[in-house]
Amino acid sequence: MTGDGGSGPSRGGGPAGSTRHVVVMGVSGSGKTTVAEGISALTGLTFAEADEFHSESNVELMRAGVPLDDTHRWPWLRELAGWMAERAAEDVSTVLACSALRRSYRDVLRQGPPSVDFVFLDGSAAVIRERLSRRAGHYMPASLLDSQIATLERPGSDERVRTLDVAAAPEELVEAAIEGLGLSRRKAAQPHS
Repeated sequence: MTGDGGSGPSRGGGPAGSTRHVVVMGVSGSGKTTVAEGISALTGLTFAEADEFHSESNVELMRAGVPLDDTHRWPWLRELAGWMAERAAEDVSTVLACSALRRSYRDVLRQGPPSVDFVFLDGSAAVIRERLSRRAGHYMPASLLDSQIATLERPGSDERVRTLDVAAAPEELVEAAIEGLGLSRRKAAQPHS
């Protein structure tokens, strides 16, 4: 597992500066949802699945094995940025599972809240393809993996990104993301005496 460049975690005073916004990114089957849900469970950040923000027409295209183009993605990305911005205005921190494959897509997401950190789940196509073959009940067919890999623009050193190897166990990825981003853990409930 490696940590990529960018500045450190965002911290600040005041409502907008005190929230944290994390996007767990990568191609389909890399474990974005599992890791984002794990981060949410341990930190209390509000979780959202970007796929649930897709229009029905986008879902139908993907279900049919048709890759989305940017005309389909821009409204979706702007809605995700808006969702994070609304949560920031409410003083609510978030974690979002979203492919965010291109820098221009990540730039749109950055236009939402005051700052966004990314966790990039990276790994071999063989590992991800094997995971996709075992996944049931998702509209994204494994056949679109090659399209996603071709679309992927690896984050630059100037982006706030932690890169983690998908070959690690989900629990290890969650821990590495929390530690690497300096996220505060949810306080455990105190036992009654």
